[in-house]
Amino acid sequence: MTPQKKTVVLGASENPSRYSYLAVNKLLAHQHPVVAIGKKEGNINTTPIINNLPALTDIDTVTVYLNPIHQKAYYDYILSLHPKRIIFNPGAENDELATLAVNNGIEPVEACTLVLLSTGQY
Repeated sequence: MTPQKKTVVLGASENPSRYSYLAVNKLLAHQHPVVAIGKKEGNINTTPIINNLPALTDIDTVTVYLNPIHQKAYYDYILSLHPKRIIFNPGAENDELATLAVNNGIEPVEACTLVLLSTGQY
């Protein structure tokens, strides 16, 4: 069994047609603990979507589903989590945040979380 990787899904949505919604479900199906952070509170099945920025520890991955313009408000928060990596899903690619990540010892990855999970590369 692969080790659990505590993941923050940034840009989580209750909309079942959104990739962030699918990612939360697929991460849970692969037994990774998830913290879903979105613009509006709600739920993805039994996982609450929170709209605040809680202090978290032991974060392996932040997977981003926000376009670069909306990411700026989260830069300090993302870096404060000290994740091992930040996954920039398609449409979320951001050279500025990727550079900040590298400068803080965080690996930036341009990939699709859903594909990584499906192919066993997560």
